[in-house]
Amino acid sequence: MADDNTIFVGNKEVMNYVLAVTTQFNEGSDTVDIKARGRAISTAVDTAEIVRNRFLKDVEIEDIVTGTEEVENEEGETSNVSTISITLGR
Repeated sequence: MADDNTIFVGNKEVMNYVLAVTTQFNEGSDTVDIKARGRAISTAVDTAEIVRNRFLKDVEIEDIVTGTEEVENEEGETSNVSTISITLGR
């Protein structure tokens, strides 16, 4: 169940996600969730820090949740992938 204020981080440039988070706050959201898994986790952390330090100084990290998901590849084999969810709020 993904809300409108959830940003899923993937392979794009970090500033694309910074813009998405900033837009969510400017449209009136009180909180924004940044979610990522695997190699995109560092991009999610960078996104949160850039938003907090450069663009929206009144935004704080409210919660960080880490976890593991089982992902199945094309051959039907499963592997574990780390996940992170960073909740930013005003």
